[in-house]
Amino acid sequence: MGIFNRYAPFVQEYIYRNGWGNLRAIQVAAANAIFNTDEHVLLTASTASGKTEAAFFPIITLFSESPPASVGCLYIGPLKALINDQFSRLNDLCAEAEIPVWHWHGDVAQSHKSKLLKHPSGILQITPESLEAILLHKHAAIPALFGDLRFIVIDEVHSLLRGDRGGQTLCLIERLSRLAGVEPRRIGLSATMGDPEGTGKFLALGTKRGTVIPKIEAKGSKWRLSMEHFYVKDVQAAGGRDDIGALPVLEEKTDEAPAGADPGIGYIFEHTRGKKCLVFVNSREECETVTTTLRQYCEYRREPDRFLIHHGNLSASYRETAEEIMKDDSRYMTTVTTATLELGIDIGRLERAFQIDAPWTVSSFLQRMGRTGRREQPQEMWFVMREDEPEARAMLPSTIPWKLLQGIALVQLYLEERWVEPPRLDRLPYSLLYHQTMATLASCGELSPRALADRVLRLTYFHRVSQEDYRILLRHLLDSGHLQKTEQGGLIVGLAGERVVNSYRFYGVFQENEEYTVRCESQELGTVVLPPPVGEKLAIAGHVWVVLDIDRKRHLVYCQQVKGSIPAYFGQCPGDLHTKILQRMRQVLREDRQYPYLMKNAAVRLENARLTASHSGAGEIPLINLGGNMWCLLPWTGTYTFLAMERFLRIKCGERLGLRNLDSARPYYMQFTMNASEQEFFRIVSSEIRKPFDPLDLVYPKELPLFDKYDEFLPDELVRKGFAHSVLDLNGLRETILRWEN
Repeated sequence: MGIFNRYAPFVQEYIYRNGWGNLRAIQVAAANAIFNTDEHVLLTASTASGKTEAAFFPIITLFSESPPASVGCLYIGPLKALINDQFSRLNDLCAEAEIPVWHWHGDVAQSHKSKLLKHPSGILQITPESLEAILLHKHAAIPALFGDLRFIVIDEVHSLLRGDRGGQTLCLIERLSRLAGVEPRRIGLSATMGDPEGTGKFLALGTKRGTVIPKIEAKGSKWRLSMEHFYVKDVQAAGGRDDIGALPVLEEKTDEAPAGADPGIGYIFEHTRGKKCLVFVNSREECETVTTTLRQYCEYRREPDRFLIHHGNLSASYRETAEEIMKDDSRYMTTVTTATLELGIDIGRLERAFQIDAPWTVSSFLQRMGRTGRREQPQEMWFVMREDEPEARAMLPSTIPWKLLQGIALVQLYLEERWVEPPRLDRLPYSLLYHQTMATLASCGELSPRALADRVLRLTYFHRVSQEDYRILLRHLLDSGHLQKTEQGGLIVGLAGERVVNSYRFYGVFQENEEYTVRCESQELGTVVLPPPVGEKLAIAGHVWVVLDIDRKRHLVYCQQVKGSIPAYFGQCPGDLHTKILQRMRQVLREDRQYPYLMKNAAVRLENARLTASHSGAGEIPLINLGGNMWCLLPWTGTYTFLAMERFLRIKCGERLGLRNLDSARPYYMQFTMNASEQEFFRIVSSEIRKPFDPLDLVYPKELPLFDKYDEFLPDELVRKGFAHSVLDLNGLRETILRWEN
């Protein structure tokens, strides 16, 4: 009651109006930290636990007692959909106290943004990219906009910890704070946090405050989980026992499916009927393909279309329509989506989530399953694992059901250890260094080299970048025309740099492909990469379209809808698997236990895989002879360690091993031929890993590994150094090889 009484009367009334009988533990803990300390705060609790209210109840209470003279709280969210959803929720909460709530991203009307600029106040919700745009184009207005900024709330903070986007967010917060002359408290929110202490330190970087991380007793949540397996080319009859949640099982009726239909998609089609569901996939291409196939099932069965689509390349109208329909409890539609509906957004009474194949992280699995289970219902996810049926003469590694093992490992790691991926924080982020250098100059105008270096290198995220590295970068940017020296010796953005900075794509630091906007008459459908020639077909928004015309200067594609199905292409979506997941996958092969969520096909497929592994030694020994001088290496290491191992074997060991034809299915296995024996392989590899060598030795002589978005504008030596020190995991490589000795 002490915390409840501390809340402002309008907050108390909001709680009464919503029928809350008591405050949740996260809300009490957050209020104690915000009201009673001056530290940053990291709130970690399960999905739908009330983290947003936990952070904002005390913030708006303080605002009602002492209104800020500018924007008082900046809310940074990773997705437009999340911001749109939170905008409605916060408006309801703040309306009575007349605390304005603003939102700012690419889909928000200019009139709304103009009102904020005239009357900066209350709470501003924004993406990192839009905050970059404000700092770039409204530089002089920053003191007026944020001169009394007291809090920065970073939602889904875990999603920003594994790449440059999180670094950009920290840089933006530091730049804004300097310009506005403020030291706001930072509040991080996350449902899936692998290393709270490390994240707390990340949250506090560049400040004199520490981070309070309230210990909240987690209330056990109920799961209904199932995992089924299908061969794409061979319709299986699913049957047998249900899983622990007593989920019904489809008996596949092949005569009611379209010709050549994927039985896994048919399984999803049957079990979404009359329900509100999400179907998660791991790429935009697959999102389009699955939606098209499900709609073909509707057409084949003469049923109304009941499938929606949601991914980042769709137009705002398509995305927002899907979001609104999913929030309507009276409409039983299913949305096929990528990670765009993975985070935060409340889409009401969602009954079931499907996951096609395995996601890449435990964090994604928990976030996706956490979309369900609202309103006192258990969380429910059905995995649908698919694989091409191995040919009779297929070699060993291709007969292992990698996605099935990966799905089981993700589930077991959380059930057994509550393990979630830790953040990757200690990088050499040269691509982001270029971006923040150009953004600083573009916003501030002419600066001396010393002043520019002082502003950029003082950003805490660049603590590993040396002054010499920065001099190398500036000299290269002058030579390439991205920077220009004035007669007074100052630096300004050059002609080549202006072409980069003046593009709307400059605001973001995540890798993206050249995109074309797709239109049908007045309707904008979304964007695609590398549009097909006129007269050919493309897939977007869950339908197929024929290309009528392409305007390459304006990046526009004009089309009209037709029937049929074809693959979509939006650019590559590489996965990043942690070593701990691979090691748990190996344990799945080795242990003799059943998992209660496996359905009949999946249980049989796992049993067969274990039998194969037992006979071949795949679960026990890393190097297996496939016949003659053909070998298979199963290192059971994460993506970045695996990448280092490929290069180590080729560059450091290849000649002594007589290594040829190395082919990888990253990060699962490598196949190659070699002239050495098994004993010689391990002896040579062990001796080479003990020799001191520079990480740059694992970059090929003429290779320029462009890995991050702005690498192409960097000097070659920094590209190579950044890749060697930030992408290749040499510590993991050493640990793996030394483990083989035991």
